[in-house]
Parts: sequence; structure tokens; C-alpha cells
Amino acid sequence: MQIFRTKTITPDDFGDTGLKKCLTAFDLTFLGIGAIIGTGIFVLTGIAAATQAGPAVVLSFIVAGFACAFAALAYSELASAVGGCGSAYGYSYAAFGELVAWIIGWDLILEYGVATAAVANGWSGYFNNALTAIGMGLPEVLTKAPSLGGIVNLPAAGIVLILMVLLAIGVRQSTKINTAMVFVKLLTIAVFIGVALFNIHPENWTPFMPFGWSGTSPEGKPVGVFAGAAMVFFAYVGFDAVSTATEEAKNPQRDVPIGIITSLVFCTLIYIVVSGLLTGIVPYTQLNVPSPVAHSLHLLGINWASALVATGVIAGLTTVMLVLYYGLTRVIFAMSRDGLLSPFFARVHIKTHTPVRVIILCGLVIATIAGFIPLGELAELVNIGTLAAFVLVCLGVIVLRITQPHLHRPFRNPLNPFFPLLGAFSCGALMAFLPAMTWLRFVVWLVIGLIVYFAYSMHHSKLAKAQ
Repeated sequence: MQIFRTKTITPDDFGDTGLKKCLTAFDLTFLGIGAIIGTGIFVLTGIAAATQAGPAVVLSFIVAGFACAFAALAYSELASAVGGCGSAYGYSYAAFGELVAWIIGWDLILEYGVATAAVANGWSGYFNNALTAIGMGLPEVLTKAPSLGGIVNLPAAGIVLILMVLLAIGVRQSTKINTAMVFVKLLTIAVFIGVALFNIHPENWTPFMPFGWSGTSPEGKPVGVFAGAAMVFFAYVGFDAVSTATEEAKNPQRDVPIGIITSLVFCTLIYIVVSGLLTGIVPYTQLNVPSPVAHSLHLLGINWASALVATGVIAGLTTVMLVLYYGLTRVIFAMSRDGLLSPFFARVHIKTHTPVRVIILCGLVIATIAGFIPLGELAELVNIGTLAAFVLVCLGVIVLRITQPHLHRPFRNPLNPFFPLLGAFSCGALMAFLPAMTWLRFVVWLVIGLIVYFAYSMHHSKLAKAQ
């Protein structure tokens, strides 16, 4: 039964932990927007429309958005009640016990790490397009993974290393840069919407659901609105990263729920509008490209807008990587502090108040993944990890309401247990529409995690030593 020992929730969880408390509700909201609006809208929207859902990709975003809304409410309650920078890992530790917490922490490492590398791939495509536009494009072998005929995706690896330095300097400086880049990103989206509104061709929305609600392609891959939702779900990855900033928020019990819910609602509306316009201005069959938003404007012959969007996308994808990378380092820091990973990673730098050792290690590993593995395989692997985390967070709300009914909850999930159960069911259902190979890779990753837990973590856990 040792593997099911739970962590006790105390007021000290919101006390001083060595990390600098400097983030407001505004900072956290922009952190969420910075993480959410990125690869999903600027890259995967076109791919999902062209290969899985057609113009009905709008419905895919709505389906995925509903699943995320229930998960966001669950995250908000647990962030305000449990605290800590471990996000779903910390919540699972309190609700389900150490083994489940380890599995979800190991899962989050996969989610944030691979997501950062996946976004770096998308960033690389836009960055090289911008260089090509001014006559300085990189050779193709330096912008593609070996499996795609290249040597290394150099821009993807390079941007990760730059962010590594930025995060090591300090979280306050990082959030200032994030806020500035989010404004650029929103300006870019406003320009696209303004141009697209005057270039809509309604015939492009016919047929609206060429792949139906669900089905299978000739290659054996899932297609349809639900399969599209499982893919564009990647667009919503990131709002949960706001919960990893709990220990650096000035008033976490109030501000973290505000940051999570506000950023998700705002971004969902943006996604629905942009995906509808994108499939309305060009045929969906022409959107299976690495940069569909800029590409669609280029097809319309509006090159100035295409160039402006490409510039804004570069800034936008940078903020996504920044927040996901940040979330990864805080989860590893929390797991290390609990003894489940080496205490080597639990040290906070005395000057920057950041876990520099974790930041550097993660940067080197992510840069390697981004340089040598292509985008498509990465995105699907991220989605299954995120959905699994969301299912456990939703169930965690129900469990803690039963096991710790008197716990102080500044934010309470409405209609408990109905909403949490809907969240767990909808996220679990989306997992079913992911390809079999994605499931296989996910299971292999979890098996490796279990080996690490029983070989090291179970014996070095601080709870084990205390008992």
C-alpha cells in the first residue's frame, strides 16, 4: 500500500518555496494566451481541415473546447485548494496517491517536453519562410529532420536553446517578453480576420463535412470531426501550464483560476472565428502546409498581409514554447523536491530564483528532439499525454470532495460531480480517436516510467522517508 500514500494538503503549500512570487492575474492570463494561441491555430488548423475534417474543423474546435472547459474548471478548483507548482502531478499526489502521481508527472514531462519540441518545428517552418522572403533562406537539409531527408532542423533546435537562456535569467523577465509577444500575436490575428472578412467565398464551405463525424481513411487513419478534434486538441495544450505558476503568483488562490478560465474562453472564441474564415477564403484541400494562415493570404495575392502574419506567427509560437518549457521545468522541480527524481534538480539559483539545473537539462534534451523528429509524430504524442492528465484532474476533483470535504476551496467547480465526470468522459473519448501507433508509444513511455519509479522513486520519496 506504500505506493498509494497521499500527500497531506497544508496552508504551507501556498507559502514561500524559494521561487519568486511576482505574477498577477493579468500575467497569468497572458501566460495562458501565450501558451494556447500558437501551433494549433497557425499550423494544425490547416492540416486538420485538409486531412481530417474539412470546413467542419470549426466543429472540431468546439468539441475540443468543450472537453477543455470541463478540465479547466477542475484545474481551477485544485489549483486554488491544493497549490504547488506540480500541476496535475501535485493534485494526483493528494487525491490518488504516489504511484498515480508519478505516472501523471511522468506523463506531464512527456506532454510539455514533446509539445515544446513540436512547436519549435512549426516555428522553424515560419522562420525559414521569412528568411527565404528576404533572400536568406537556409538549405533544406538544415531545416528538416533526418526522416524527412534533412540532416537537422537547425532553427528548431536553436530557438529552444535561446529560450533556455531566457528562462534561466528569471520568470519576471520571461513574462514581460511573453506579454509583449502576445500583443504582437493578437495584432496578427486581427489583421488576418480583417482581410479574410472581405475575401470569403461561401462555396469553399461546401461540402461542409466531407469526412463526416467519424470514419477511417484509405490508409487506415481516423478521420472526421471527432478525429479532427483529437488532433486540434493540441491547440489547447498550455492553459494547464498556468497552474504550474501557482508558487510564483502573488495571490494564487484567486489569480490562478482567473488566468486559466479567462485565457481558455478567449482563445476558444478566437479559434472558432479563425478556422471558419480560413476554410472560407481558400478550399480546405489547399491547407495541408506548415504555414496555412500565411499560405492562404499568399494564395489570395495579399502578400503584405501574408508577410505580416508570418512575422506575428514567429512571435506567437515563441510564447507557446516559452510557457510550455516553463511548465516542464516546474513539474520536474516539484517531483525532485518530493524525492521522486534526483534532489540535484531541486536547487533554486540564489540570484535568479529559478531552477537553473532543470532548465539547462530540459533545454538540451528538447533541442535534440526538435532537431531530429518531425512535427506530425510529436503532436499526436502530446495530445494523448495531455488528455490522460485532464482525465485524472477531473476525477481528482471528485475524489478530494469525498476524502477531504472540509478542504478550503476558494474556487469550487460548479455542478460537482456532473461537470468533472463530463470532463473525464469527453477527454477519454477524444483519446479513442488517436491512432494506434500513438497509443503504443504512450504505453512504452509509461512502462519506462514505471521501471524508474520502482527502481528509484519509490525508495527515495520524502513521504517514504517520513514514514
